[in-house]
Amino acid sequence: MKTVTYKNVHNHFKFNGVHLDREQLCMVAYSFIKEGADFQKALGDFLIDWFDDKTYIEMNTSGTTGAPKLIRVEKEAMVSSALSTGDFFDLNPGNKVLHCLPVDYVAGKMMFVRSFILGLDMDFVEPNSHPLEYNDVKYDFAAMVPLQAKNSLDKLKNIKKIIIGGVKIHKSLEQELVKLPNEIYETYGMTETITHIAAKRVGERAFTVLPNVTVSSNENNCLVVHAKKINPEPIVTNDIVEVVSDKQFVWLGRFDNVINSGGIKLIPEKIEEKLSTHIPRRYFVYGQADDVLGEKVVLYVEGEPIAIDEEVFSVLDKYEKPKNIVFIPKFTVTATGKIVRKESIDSL
Repeated sequence: MKTVTYKNVHNHFKFNGVHLDREQLCMVAYSFIKEGADFQKALGDFLIDWFDDKTYIEMNTSGTTGAPKLIRVEKEAMVSSALSTGDFFDLNPGNKVLHCLPVDYVAGKMMFVRSFILGLDMDFVEPNSHPLEYNDVKYDFAAMVPLQAKNSLDKLKNIKKIIIGGVKIHKSLEQELVKLPNEIYETYGMTETITHIAAKRVGERAFTVLPNVTVSSNENNCLVVHAKKINPEPIVTNDIVEVVSDKQFVWLGRFDNVINSGGIKLIPEKIEEKLSTHIPRRYFVYGQADDVLGEKVVLYVEGEPIAIDEEVFSVLDKYEKPKNIVFIPKFTVTATGKIVRKESIDSL
């Protein structure tokens, strides 16, 4: 009979400074559900689901490329993911960690699972855009989204290792992060892979996969993830990559976003990367139907119209240069902050 490990709570685990076992965690969960703030109620619901008799958790995908959908994730697979993260980042029982992500989403759930499976000393705080504003505690590890990291630059030195995910790190933020003395990583993952399956130090080009994971690519150059402890079947993604080896890859963009302009296939994310320090607003590149080219490159910029000097586009190749610039008052984003391109355009 297979050993069930997801019901175990490590004896070194601490929640906001207090040692809690499984029964005590469930008591905290009921208390949060009954009288906690919204972010605490979300944790309470998750804990009750985690320690019930089901072998799986149901959770929603982010909805970046389509309507969010409900998927089932095996709890044992989540434990395997937590152990892989612990190995990759050398997390040990008693390490002090900060949890500042919403538990509604997979990253927030997994931060909690890592803590009680690995025996971490976890501070659980309300998720907001300034998680370190009144906090001078020294931490061994934390997970953030780029906006939280951007708003905490002066205090990030208090955290030895930081993982940043959810949304790609903008070039301007990356340039600030590489100056810091601590270990800061950008992660790659999705709900279907149970949070990250790869990471890279900020400033590096290629992602390295976690233990028990290998990668390949298919005929569309899209990443295929092989992680049997997480999913018995290969996970085929829509991410265009350059595979360096079965352990490393370079992320290039989304297959769904590719623009076929006059027979030349252009990856919007590569164009956006080149423009990353030249446009002072949020923006994205998207293909628009064109009678001559089939599709033409259009630059969409958030906010009221502003003048953009033609010189800005000198960093682009001939075919990459936008044929039009369109201003959208406010982009549509997912709950995790990703821009939903099609919906943003349709909002005009």
